Amino acid sequence: MKRLVFSLLSASFACASVSASSAFADPRAKCGQEPSAPTITATDTAHYNASVDRFQAYEKEARSYNSCVASAAQKEEQAISEEARDRIAKIHAVSTGVQQRIAANFSHLSADLTSAGKKLAKH
Repeated sequence: MKRLVFSLLSASFACASVSASSAFADPRAKCGQEPSAPTITATDTAHYNASVDRFQAYEKEARSYNSCVASAAQKEEQAISEEARDRIAKIHAVSTGVQQRIAANFSHLSADLTSAGKKLAKH
């Protein structure tokens, strides 16, 4: 009965992990539209000065956008890392439990065989 309950719990954790890990949060989603790079025109001083102004405006917008995306990506990467750590811990717990049960079985069976061997040796 314990094994059945444990198996069901393990299966439900596995299903939950698969559905959670398949979700992808695009780090650009909350940052708006990526700014477009301006065209530089240097045919004369007026066009050059206008190009410098467009470049400076673009630089400010692009840095802000990049910062937003980088921050969102870092949060997503951290969430993925935490999820992976949790999944690894669950897998390790199951594996450790199996190893401990098998070791206990070996110990118990070995003691039983040793005891039985001694009893049979007396006959």
